[in-house]
Amino acid sequence: MRLDRIIRGSGCTITAGSGILEIDAICSDSRKVTKGSVFVAVKGFASDGHDYIALALGKGAKAIVYQDQEALDRQILPPYLDGIALIKAESSRHALAIMAANFYDNPSEKLTLVGITGTNGKTTTVTLLYRMFMGLGYNCGLLSTIANYVGTKGEEAVNTTSDPLTINFLLSEMVKAGCEYCFMEVSSIGVEQDRIAGLKFKVGIFSNLTHDHLDYHKTFAEYLRCKKLFFDRLEADAYAITNIDDKNGSVMLQNTKAKQVTYSCRSIADHTCRVMEQSFEGMLLKLDGVEIWSRLIGLHNAYNLLAIYTTAITLGAKQEEALTALSTLEPAPGRLENLRGPRDITVIIDYAHTPDALENVLKTLREIAPDRQLICLFGCGGDRDKTKRPEMGRIAEKMADRIFVTSDNSRSEKTGDILNDIKAGMDTAGRAKSLFIEDREQAIRAAIMTAQEGAAILLAGKGHETYQINENGKVHFDEREIVMDAFNQKQ
Repeated sequence: MRLDRIIRGSGCTITAGSGILEIDAICSDSRKVTKGSVFVAVKGFASDGHDYIALALGKGAKAIVYQDQEALDRQILPPYLDGIALIKAESSRHALAIMAANFYDNPSEKLTLVGITGTNGKTTTVTLLYRMFMGLGYNCGLLSTIANYVGTKGEEAVNTTSDPLTINFLLSEMVKAGCEYCFMEVSSIGVEQDRIAGLKFKVGIFSNLTHDHLDYHKTFAEYLRCKKLFFDRLEADAYAITNIDDKNGSVMLQNTKAKQVTYSCRSIADHTCRVMEQSFEGMLLKLDGVEIWSRLIGLHNAYNLLAIYTTAITLGAKQEEALTALSTLEPAPGRLENLRGPRDITVIIDYAHTPDALENVLKTLREIAPDRQLICLFGCGGDRDKTKRPEMGRIAEKMADRIFVTSDNSRSEKTGDILNDIKAGMDTAGRAKSLFIEDREQAIRAAIMTAQEGAAILLAGKGHETYQINENGKVHFDEREIVMDAFNQKQ
């Protein structure tokens, strides 16, 4: 594709060379540069792409996109300049996203692209939307924390919101495969870093906003601002669907040009839901006045299902077919996934890794089994928001009968330091009913072996993940394997 077509609408200016150059690929990682490509120098957090411009040219890049003139001048060497195009960008990040969309012929415009943002529930909602619409006979794509799917072909995902090149490549593959819909998680970091610039969303969904990612955003106000940007940028022919029970739900609708749709489990809205009864097997819901049984449990999942239902109706599904499809949905992997063991012990595996998510899950389990011993096993990720650690300690102390505090992707931090941060949120009584065990496998086995008959044991934080990340990198770690082995030993 010609260079001038690739940079169209990106805010770039060609400062040297020609825009009629034929470009074979776009790269923002100098290690992936090939002959005939354009290299986009992006200022990152760990490194600056401007420092690798000379390397990119040496590997055969035909064009360079930059935003820092001084950094460019330090890198450009005269032997490399012959026939090279230099393009000045106001923001290399933004330019990269627009260029990626152009290079892949703007695939988001050829799909019904549905994005969801919020702190909790994104993965469950997009995963179940994908399954629901596939079940209704549509060919669909999925971009989520767990996996990316093009029709039925999937692979494990790396980031909540991928880089623009990956996103647009996958969207283009969906178009080639005849997909009609794509359901996508949209993170606040992805919005702030312009990873979704150039994408045309038909629907934007807001779930909720609670404590998370403050290590990156620094303040809750900034976190909120980045979430809201997603809705501010929706076009007039799009739909903005929001949970008005969340205090920030109405904030998302301010200044949006999109058509507004609301949902609620507590008040009057365009679409409503009530939880009638629930058990470990599922719950009875009343959606827009119609009762259905769902295999999911918990009020937070009632909100997820309501968001899914609202989206389906907004996109033109008939109520009866939407409700029928909802009733067949299974939980997303690692979302209140339960394993039954000897002596009527139930282990629940859930991805809850924020204070609000942990509280929601513990509250659900307490409501379902008020007379059972409730055990909570959790940790907090290293090199991530430290402020939520004592808060999660306080929540576990308040809601669980017994607590096991352990590791959860400690990364470069010492697990003991993370556990001490969690302990700081507990009072004397909370610490007295807690065990602090750095080795997560040992903690899981101890929780199962010491549990009372009929106990409910929550393993929070890992969810769908089958690995741990520590100072040695990523290692295999599947809680399900450990639980089943411990069950066999307890029999």
